[in-house]
Amino acid sequence: MANPVVHFEIAGPDPAQLRRYYGELFGWSAPAGSPVAPEVSQVDEYSFIEADVASPGIPGGIGGGAGRDPRAMFYVGVPDVEEALAEAERLGGTRVFGPAHNAAGGVVVGHFTDPAGNLIGVAGPA
Repeated sequence: MANPVVHFEIAGPDPAQLRRYYGELFGWSAPAGSPVAPEVSQVDEYSFIEADVASPGIPGGIGGGAGRDPRAMFYVGVPDVEEALAEAERLGGTRVFGPAHNAAGGVVVGHFTDPAGNLIGVAGPA
């Protein structure tokens, strides 16, 4: 796969409730306070789901915050977020935001909707 799925995200208006829910449902540990771009989530409410070496999977996060719409989505790894967003638009998608950086740096993200309206994320190096 040329550009694999590298991250998934679950978000809603009450991230603490989502962390509790998925913690009980799937045993996920997701402490708040992970670095995130403010376009993605309220910055103090984002959580990377802690990896379990015995059960590897795609890395994920839980976030959102007051006034944020609920969503479950995935991010595709790309070498250049701006180029990927421009190509998504050229092919009939709509840019939602991006490129966006978190305060800690390291990753750049963007969101777009495909022609059917599905929300998709792209992530690349800073």
